[in-house]
Amino acid sequence: MSHADKFLKQADQKAFDLKHRDTIRFNMGRYNAAVSVGKQIYSNNELARQRASYIKTQAIENLDKYLLEFESNFTKNGGKVIWARDKKEALDEIWKIFEANKAKSVVKSKTMVSEEIGLNEFLEHKGVETVETDLGEYIVQLAGEKPYHIVTPAMHKSRQDIAKLFTEKLKIPYTEDPQELTLTARKLLRNKYLQAKIGITGANFILPDIGGIAVTENEGNARMSTSFPKIQISIVGIEKMLTSFNDLDLFWPLLATSGTGQQVTVYNSIMTGPRKSNEIDGPEEMYVILLDNGRTNLLADPEKRQALNCIRCGACLNACPVYKNIGGHTYNTAYSGPIGSVITPQMQGLDEFKHMSYSSSLCGACTSVCPVKIDIHNLLLLNRKQAVDEKLVPTSEKIAFGLWKNGVLKRSKLNFAPSGLKNIVIASLFRQSWGKRRGMMKAAPKSFNELWQERREGGKK
Repeated sequence: MSHADKFLKQADQKAFDLKHRDTIRFNMGRYNAAVSVGKQIYSNNELARQRASYIKTQAIENLDKYLLEFESNFTKNGGKVIWARDKKEALDEIWKIFEANKAKSVVKSKTMVSEEIGLNEFLEHKGVETVETDLGEYIVQLAGEKPYHIVTPAMHKSRQDIAKLFTEKLKIPYTEDPQELTLTARKLLRNKYLQAKIGITGANFILPDIGGIAVTENEGNARMSTSFPKIQISIVGIEKMLTSFNDLDLFWPLLATSGTGQQVTVYNSIMTGPRKSNEIDGPEEMYVILLDNGRTNLLADPEKRQALNCIRCGACLNACPVYKNIGGHTYNTAYSGPIGSVITPQMQGLDEFKHMSYSSSLCGACTSVCPVKIDIHNLLLLNRKQAVDEKLVPTSEKIAFGLWKNGVLKRSKLNFAPSGLKNIVIASLFRQSWGKRRGMMKAAPKSFNELWQERREGGKK
């Protein structure tokens, strides 16, 4: 089954799953309320968005310069930089580090880039115990699922769902008390930090002038994953670049308010290399893997390049009416929702993932909430245009649009067929799509053109 066919099948199921919709409506309702309060810290939120857009654009337009500056400063601090063109190179380099250190377990802080390259599956296949330490990621890992959302991986789980999961997988008495469930996870994870030789994180931002990466979190698991293990590996998409350490005073609050509604996230860390002699914790070795994996395809396209400005706040997902109905798992990719529908076809191949750019109402809600003002809905249109220009659309679609174009350009052809025949054609073409959940469309007995002609002729008499 193709990615597009799987998407359509799962979207149809999820859109009419009332339990799923109730859970998402409840969780997103809480998010919307928090964000509306959080944004009150800005006297001029639009100005903050404009400045963030400008800074990110400068970083992306000069990415070659800033990447080399970061590498130079990070290596001066004792860190090691690895450049990976694609996920295979990234996985190969990661495995070399594991083999050299005979590591059999790893603790991971939440990182969507590791989902992008399939790191968990890769390490488990190699016999490495991989433990997600973010509570949301830990929940979906226990359930054998993928993250549902860029920011809140377990958004699709209700309190009752999590209680049942912990009872089944961890063999604890059933409880719906969030504090008890959190304490259970914390108790189980503490020993994992002490046992693991390697800790893996992502990064929210790259800071070239100080040779550092910035990590934002709410639970402290990234700090634990980098403080106890001997080795730290941070996998970072090259687009996470800022222009300077000073940019954080804008981007940290902006990421927090757009992502969770907080004024600032609880834990904000900057890491510039392995532990120094005067420091009490931190890794003995630190690697930063700079991942391309299709990002330079976007960088080379002036019209679509702005998609690399994304700071992964998840605001566009929460605003999207399509995402709210079909959910994150339906996309079957690391990056879902509007921004995922822009970048995934470019990073993983337009021929297989072009359908994602059609999974939008083009209402513009995503663009209106983006903290860095990415013109998301127009980028979706550009992806659609590219698919047509590259002749990636199916033959049936070409024929259908050809007939439609031929008909609408000449009114006599539309008027030629009686409404009864038109209804037969409509029913045969759309019974399994439009007609599956809706009443079938019907052509009017007379077209507007015919009614207008009758009116004009009646007026002459």
